[in-house]
Amino acid sequence: MTETTITPEFLRPRLLTRKDESHKGDYGHLLLVCGCETMPGAAVLATGAALRSGCGLVTLHSTGRALQAVVNAFPSALLSEDPGRQWSRVPASLEHYSAIAVGPGLGRAPETLTAFAGLLRSAFQARIPMVLDADALNLLGAHPELLASVPAGSVLTPHLGELRRLLSWETEAQKERAVQALCRQTGCVLVHKGYRSRLFTPSGERYTNTTGNAGMAKGGSGDVLTGLVGSLMARGYPALDAAALGVWIHGHAGDCLTRSCTAEAYDSRDLVDQLKKGFLELAAPS
Repeated sequence: MTETTITPEFLRPRLLTRKDESHKGDYGHLLLVCGCETMPGAAVLATGAALRSGCGLVTLHSTGRALQAVVNAFPSALLSEDPGRQWSRVPASLEHYSAIAVGPGLGRAPETLTAFAGLLRSAFQARIPMVLDADALNLLGAHPELLASVPAGSVLTPHLGELRRLLSWETEAQKERAVQALCRQTGCVLVHKGYRSRLFTPSGERYTNTTGNAGMAKGGSGDVLTGLVGSLMARGYPALDAAALGVWIHGHAGDCLTRSCTAEAYDSRDLVDQLKKGFLELAAPS
């Protein structure tokens, strides 16, 4: 099967527009479940990316230290406090959200596993699409029975290590077959993160990104992608379009930074500030 490359020409026809007569409620509400007392930065990065990616409202559910860090950096975020030092409770009123992104900086404590299982069940029942990354994927790998509760139309975003915790393979061909089987089983799009990230769909389609570089191989880059893709899904993009737009815009931000200050001299927080350049490039006439 041939692979489609993700380029501006591929993405522009998929872009949603905004109406002059509209308000924040018309553009979706993302719930982020990220961060903990010892990893508040993951929540900052994911929230910042989400707020700069088009959805109307972003709520972060996390612990007190993470919430304080986020409100200091991004005061337009809404806050939902978890009482523990790590995630321990399913947020209230999930019906208010149009998408959920979960995983960065959560840890894998027993109470986090219980809360994660409960969130999956509730999102599945309410048919709320999710983005699952980082520790959400690690928990799925350790408890594969939870895969049955992942809502169809969600996006999984593993790097190679996380993918190995989800699946087993020996050859590249076996890996691709295993990924495609997982997509069919869950009804989800999978983003295999890395240089020229690849997307796999439940129907067997494959896509290859054309942006990004080795300067992005730094802690927190994936957290930015989680917030970005989650925001696009909350905004109304289906899973494939949100994932394709997300990886391209994310990689374009890294390419802009590498050109301006070399691959060595920026960090993942800088990626958040550069996401606008990808949106500008796609908004320009072809």
